[in-house]
Amino acid sequence: MIRSVISSTGCYLPDNIITNADLTQFSEEARDLVRVKTGILSRRVAPENKCTSDLAVEAARHCLEKISFSPENVEAVILSTSSPDRMQPATATRVQYLLGTGNAFAFDINSVCSGSTFGIALADSLIRSGSVTNVLLIAAEMYSKILNQKDYSTYPYFGDGAGAILFKSGSDGAGVLHSRLKTDGSKHDTIRVPGGGSMLPFEKMTSPKLAYFKMKGEEVFSFATDKAPEIIKQTALQAGIDLHDIRCFICHQANINILNSIADALAISREHFFVNLHKYGNTASSSVLIALDEAIAEGVIVKGDLIMTVAFGGGLSWGANLIRL
Repeated sequence: MIRSVISSTGCYLPDNIITNADLTQFSEEARDLVRVKTGILSRRVAPENKCTSDLAVEAARHCLEKISFSPENVEAVILSTSSPDRMQPATATRVQYLLGTGNAFAFDINSVCSGSTFGIALADSLIRSGSVTNVLLIAAEMYSKILNQKDYSTYPYFGDGAGAILFKSGSDGAGVLHSRLKTDGSKHDTIRVPGGGSMLPFEKMTSPKLAYFKMKGEEVFSFATDKAPEIIKQTALQAGIDLHDIRCFICHQANINILNSIADALAISREHFFVNLHKYGNTASSSVLIALDEAIAEGVIVKGDLIMTVAFGGGLSWGANLIRL
């Protein structure tokens, strides 16, 4: 059976570190609550002269260079982003050009913070179908450009970054074993950027603040703690895998209290959940791929391990992928 095997991973985080103490636009008490409410201690912010595609290219280069894989041999580039360079064309097209993957077709997907799990499932489908023998999946986000710096409900919790995976076809038992994706479009307003699209064009916006990212935090917390354990159980059940055989859960890095709640709901030790959100904050769809790359680099997971990637975000959307490294 042909499967999509992880051949290499990579990530890129901007050098500029913004700690909670640096958020002086908020009170000291409010800054401390960021740590208590989410576990976030710092985040990365990209330079003003950079855009999302620049971060994507850096993560992809790191991924390909690890195994000396020529960009010219990449057959498909999928970019997950909810903070694109522009409304059009697809941000992936600039990535394809700058990266030198001129022989690959390239396109964007947007499932907000769930984009990594949707992207993994899509890359797997392309390889299983025989359409391609390799896929470069990138997730890149630059929320610093779409956040109101004075909005306490959003600004302290997000950071910029990018992650990448190179999938190759394989048949040795490793690879993506099963994916499950879900959407509840009735909650499309829970996480959103209100203005700038065809629903509310720029010329009809009553305030430039309508171009900023908005989120109903309490609703998102309830949604994540409800749906994430459910989809983890369903994915494992459909794949015929016992949850306790999974070495590590690589979840969307939004909030430590969400991760702890998921672990407790599954009766799985919190040690099996990789955490790096304290360093980077919520990097939206990039978070799972960044965490995966770091978990491999730190030896937390190794070849042969069974892992599950899990994400939840705007749409509302959520997904999980069972993978053997």
